[in-house]
Amino acid sequence: MFEDMMGNMEEKQAALQLKLADMTVEVEMGDGGVIVEANCTRQITNISLNKEKLDWEDPEQVEDLLMVAINRALEKAAAKEALESEKLLKEMLPPGMGDLGSLFG
Repeated sequence: MFEDMMGNMEEKQAALQLKLADMTVEVEMGDGGVIVEANCTRQITNISLNKEKLDWEDPEQVEDLLMVAINRALEKAAAKEALESEKLLKEMLPPGMGDLGSLFG
């Protein structure tokens, strides 16, 4: 039984990773000057720069906007990943475990 449960857990974890890779988050900075997209496995999937909305005479500002956008995208992705992992843990609790599901949120 335990081996079956462990095998099932591995399958569910693999399925979760595929699901997270398909889920994306997007962060916009500088009134749309910088847009960063990441998937929920915390990989940056796209960066867009709008030349008209950025001050190219101030490269530090552009760098700062880019850095903040990347960090916020990764934070949002991590939060979604945690939420999906929590759902998986709740689903994996055996029947009859009472109120233990409330321990996860």
